[in-house]
Amino acid sequence: MSSESLTSERILDTAEGVLRRHGIAKTTVVDVARALGVSHGSIYRHFPTKVSLHDAVAARWLARVADPLADIAHEDGPADERLRRWLRTLAEAKRRKVLDDPELFHTYHTLAEQARGVVDEHVRELTDQLTRIIRDGAAQGRYRVASPEAAARGVFDATVRFHHPAHSREWGHPGVDADFDVVVTMIQSALAASGAEGGERESGV
Repeated sequence: MSSESLTSERILDTAEGVLRRHGIAKTTVVDVARALGVSHGSIYRHFPTKVSLHDAVAARWLARVADPLADIAHEDGPADERLRRWLRTLAEAKRRKVLDDPELFHTYHTLAEQARGVVDEHVRELTDQLTRIIRDGAAQGRYRVASPEAAARGVFDATVRFHHPAHSREWGHPGVDADFDVVVTMIQSALAASGAEGGERESGV
């Protein structure tokens, strides 16, 4: 491949494959360049450091989780149904990743943990989506909340067991789906009953 036809997306595609084969510790920019058949200088023209390349890989991985959720957040239907589906979609996306390929999940989780700025932005995006749904619920008369933003942080924290990688060992346990339904039902009741407040959230990927 010529350096002129090299794109950031092609580099990221290749970097993902190299990371999958060799892991984070053993993967270098030179490895990615070799797999592409270009000089490592060509990679640096798109990603000036190894860290920036890793951050971009992590951001793209997290976007694959966030993008389908954004579609739900921007729908016009009943907010309570959208909230339950949003939370279910998030939990199932994380569970599929860890159960289908635990080793690859561990690689990406480690990568994301090293890219804290990327993770923080991901969490902000998710809580913004939750805020939109909860604000819609208030407008529809389904929720009574003093602050949709605070309520969104509270919902995110209350469901952390089902989407934070620190709890991934629990996701294959019998009864986890029933536990999820109980938690979401309690959240829905709390949002409908009174002003829900949220505190500091735990950043998660």
